[in-house]
Order: sequence, then C-alpha cells, then structure tokens
Amino acid sequence: MTVRRLADAIGVSQPILYRHFPGGRDDIVGRVVVDGYAELAEAMAASDDGLATLPGLIGAYLDFARTHPAVYEAMASARSSIVFASAETPAILRRGFALLEQVVGGSDARERAVRAELLWSTLHGISQLDAHGRLDAVLDGLREEAVAALFARDA
Repeated sequence: MTVRRLADAIGVSQPILYRHFPGGRDDIVGRVVVDGYAELAEAMAASDDGLATLPGLIGAYLDFARTHPAVYEAMASARSSIVFASAETPAILRRGFALLEQVVGGSDARERAVRAELLWSTLHGISQLDAHGRLDAVLDGLREEAVAALFARDA
C-alpha cells in the first residue's frame, strides 16, 4: 500500500496525511500495524465467556484478515520499524501473541512460543492464500476445524 492509496482511501490529500504523521511513511505504516494488531487482539480475545478459545481465535483471525484486507496486508507485509519477538515489541503485539500461546498450550514457555508461532504462520498462510482467491470458500469451516484439530492442546 502506498501513502497515495491510503490518502485516497480515507479521503484526504497526502500533505494532510503527512501533517498528521511527521515521521512520514514509517510513522503512518507503524500506526496502521499497531492499530491493526490491537483490533485483531480484541477480536481474538472475544468469546461468550470472555476467554479466547482455539476455534474462536482461529475464526476471528481469519475473519479479520478477510474483512480488513488492506489493513491486514499492511500488518503482515509492509516494511516498518515495528520490532517483533523482542523486548521492544509493543505491548499490544505481545498481548495478541500471548492469546495464541494461551490457546495452543504447551509444557513450557518455549513449547508454547513455538506452537503459537506455528499457529500464527498457519493462519497467515491461509489468510494470504484466501486473499488471492486460491482457496475454496466452501471449505472455510472445515479448514478452520482442521487447523483447530492440529493445534488442540492434547494433539
């Protein structure tokens, strides 16, 4: 996504957009990434009982990517100064990753981290293939069930 496309999409000129983000493109992309992950974390955390469940989290993640394709694309692939898997990672990004760790479980912190990374990678791959029309939408429910079965705590 270019700054020009972003400005057009939100109905402002590029100079006005840059006036609100003096750090330029990196500042703009960074805000989209952080705000996008905040929204995604909220969606993943939501459920009837207030606790994230594996099937609910999977569905929320994939639904977010489908309903916010430009934001998800920026979150997933835009170059930015946002640091992942580090002490400098913004708290909201760590919160979203903690939700992944919570639902996949594991015998220790390293196993939970690896399982969470694998789930995140799987969901990202599905999201990217889906965004480019390479998956059969009729199979969405079955696909989500299969991913949940792969990452169930006792699997």
